[in-house]
Formats: sequence, C-alpha cells, structure tokens
Amino acid sequence: MNFSSQSSEYLTFPTPPNFSFWHTAFSHGWCALPPFSHDPTTRTLNRIFTLKDSHAVACSITSRGRTLRIHLTPSVSLAHSQQQSLVLQVQSCLRLDEDFREFHREARRYPAYRWIANSGAGRMLRAPTVFEDAVKMICTTNCTWALTTLMVSNLVQSSGARAPGGGFAFPTADAIARLGERILRKEIKAGYRAPYIVALAEAVAGEKLDIESWRHSPLSTDKLFKEMRSVKGIGPYAAGNLLKLVGRYDYLGLDSWVRARYYELHRKGRTVRDATLERDYDKYGKWRGLFFWLEMTKDWHQDKFEL
Repeated sequence: MNFSSQSSEYLTFPTPPNFSFWHTAFSHGWCALPPFSHDPTTRTLNRIFTLKDSHAVACSITSRGRTLRIHLTPSVSLAHSQQQSLVLQVQSCLRLDEDFREFHREARRYPAYRWIANSGAGRMLRAPTVFEDAVKMICTTNCTWALTTLMVSNLVQSSGARAPGGGFAFPTADAIARLGERILRKEIKAGYRAPYIVALAEAVAGEKLDIESWRHSPLSTDKLFKEMRSVKGIGPYAAGNLLKLVGRYDYLGLDSWVRARYYELHRKGRTVRDATLERDYDKYGKWRGLFFWLEMTKDWHQDKFEL
C-alpha cells in the first residue's frame, strides 16, 4: 500500500486503471447514509472513520486523475499507523483491492452495457465493516428511504464515537447491543427491526458470529447466501444486496423499487413474476446482479456524467 502524507492536511494514494471515483461513490444510497455524506456539486465523499485505536476522524475524499486525496476535517496530526488504518478503510470502501477487468471485458460484449466499461463503473460503495453494511441493509427493508435515513442517523448520533470538530462514527456492535430493543424501537425508530439489530449486535460483540469473514469466505455464493439468510432480519432482498458488497453478484436483490424500475424499462409498466424477471439476466452468469443494478440506475449516472 503506497500513500503519501502532505503535512497534517491530507493523504494521497494512486487508484487502479479504469477506476471512476464518483461512479463508485455515487453507486447507491450508502453515500447519503451517516456517517457518509456527499456533495454532488464538488464530487466529494465525506465520512467519519473509526481508526484501529478507536479514534474517530472526519475526512473528505476527492479524486484528481488517478490519485485520491483524503482531506482531514479539521486538520489533525495522525501517526503513521493511524494514517495506514484510514487509507486501508478508504481503499476497502471504494473497492480498490478488487479487479474489475473481467467484468468490464464482459460489459463490452453487450452494446447496452459498454457505457459501464467506458466510464469505469461497477464498484459499489460499502462501509468499512460488514457489520455496518448489514445493519444498514436491515434498515432498508420494508420502508421508505426517508425512514431508513432517520433510523441510521438516530443510531449514529446516539451511540457513535464523536470526531474532532463534531459528527459521529458508526457505532460498534457493543454500543448497539447496549442500547437494547426498547431504545432501538422507540428512540431510534427501528420498529420491528429492533430485535433483529440487537440480536445481530450481540452475536457480533459476543464473537458468536464472524460477520467480517463474509468478505473473504471460501463458501460458494449459494452457501454464503444461505449463511446470510440464517441471520434473523436478513431476508432474500437483504442477503442478495449484501452479497454485492462482499464481491458476489449472482443474486439480483429484488425490492419494490427495482421491480418497478424493471417493469418500466422492459415491460411498459406491466408486472411479471420475479422468476420471469430473473430469467432475463441469467445469461450474464456470475455478474447478473451487477448488470441488473447498473441498468436499473443508469439514469442516475446519465444525470451526472456524459455516457
């Protein structure tokens, strides 16, 4: 890992070929859920990270050419080990350690998807931990995006470590477990999700569930999907989308929004069975879920980029 420190203000490091920072940062709604935030006008991704030594730091991330810049806000002096912890987390969030050349070669085979390879799209923003991704995914089930944002914001502000200058990091599993079901239900507004989130936090905090191993699991995708489904609160939709965040794209991860978008794009608004929808993407093999997501959200990128 090569990075350089520019005084106490920012860190820089190179990115791989055919990587698009903003296509990655803006790939789905995570960029708007605390402790992430973003500014589309300046193409800046903000985040409060928890370092290995438990210190919380706020930073903004921008890109110029093939270089990423992490700007500390406010400027703070970090030891080399802290800088390393921060850079490793940024690289993981932006999926810089994953090789997308095979996917881009596959995209070039289809005229409708060549924009993906040409623009460097395909990476999906994720949290530094699988635990955070899983909690957030549970908070997206059976509700509006506004309620998801409210739940996550309440959770972060109630239990996250405070960073210099204000703002809070995502809470640890221990911190969420200590909140208990009643506070999650009433104050965090998690509703029926409260016992699932508490149970997940307790299992992770008590080392009964090694959720972080999902990112490098030797299991087949089908078996990993079943393992994810075994966690209460993680249904087929949540597991299918969590798979995308650990680098597995075999499942579509269907919810009401993507179904409606598919009906609009391919069926003139007419509904079809999920099995019919899924068959349309079988030809894309292990990349089917990623092709599906990028097609459903292409208009987001058209609004922000020249495709």
